[in-house]
Amino acid sequence: MKQVTFYFDFISPYAYLAFEKLPLALQGISHAVDYKPLLFAGLLKHHGQLGPAEIAPKREWTYRQVLWQAHANDIPMDMPAAHPFNPLPLLRLSLACGANGLVNRYVAETVFRKVWRGGADPTDTGRLKELTELLKPARDPASDAVKSELKTNADEAIARGLFGVPTFAVDDKLFWGFDALPMLRAYLQGDAWFGQGHWDAETRLPGTQRARP
Repeated sequence: MKQVTFYFDFISPYAYLAFEKLPLALQGISHAVDYKPLLFAGLLKHHGQLGPAEIAPKREWTYRQVLWQAHANDIPMDMPAAHPFNPLPLLRLSLACGANGLVNRYVAETVFRKVWRGGADPTDTGRLKELTELLKPARDPASDAVKSELKTNADEAIARGLFGVPTFAVDDKLFWGFDALPMLRAYLQGDAWFGQGHWDAETRLPGTQRARP
């Protein structure tokens, strides 16, 4: 049985799409999935990057493209009333429902769909209260223990080489993005390509410095 770790942040529309399609991608494969929420902004800060929604033209394209992807894959999806938004309350709430930095699929699904269906504001205090009452967390989302778990998830992800979400970690390999699901499935099914040196060959290509005017 293969162990898959799914790193995600509720702020990411691609993470939502990947979450919805993951069961199909893993169908027929003996597996277990650990769902690990983390703060995407922490990865961006570590790598010195801007998020897609922080670059105006890229932001517009991202929203169009994710809505198309949802349409093409028959996934219900509405852009929230505000994006990007502060996902910390949602991340902490989900972790407060779990233990050891993990959440179950029901909790992740409930939060993802609250954000990405209906077109409401994910930061609305009334909606957060409703979500909290629905999920009934066993721990205080504002507790130091929950905050520590969220930080630990990010630190672990960075140590493993993550730079974005969604990312699926299996063995020593990372699969990034909604469009990586077919590649993930192929690896789990033992596709011969992964044993032919392709995975490591590209890491040996020389890097270059960005040209400056």
